[in-house]
Amino acid sequence: MKHHIIAKFNESVTDKKSLISEIEALYSAADDYPFIKSCSVIPNCVARPNRYDVMIVLTLAEADLPLWDASDLHKTWKSRYGDFLEKKCIFDCEE
Repeated sequence: MKHHIIAKFNESVTDKKSLISEIEALYSAADDYPFIKSCSVIPNCVARPNRYDVMIVLTLAEADLPLWDASDLHKTWKSRYGDFLEKKCIFDCEE
């Protein structure tokens, strides 16, 4: 399945491009987790106030969601970047 994390940065983020580069660097470690089959960090290409800023897409089995939730990568994402998020949406779907 595809696990989408869609995030909108809050007003404290003045350099979205730089922050997205940091997020890409963080998620480059997804290869270290055998239950993650693929990972993409996709920046938004339209700068409008009603748009989200970044989408992270992980491919994994639904049964592996607890492994994702307990992973150091997920914990680091939440602790390091949670304060920069105005809102986020989680969306799961079959491939």
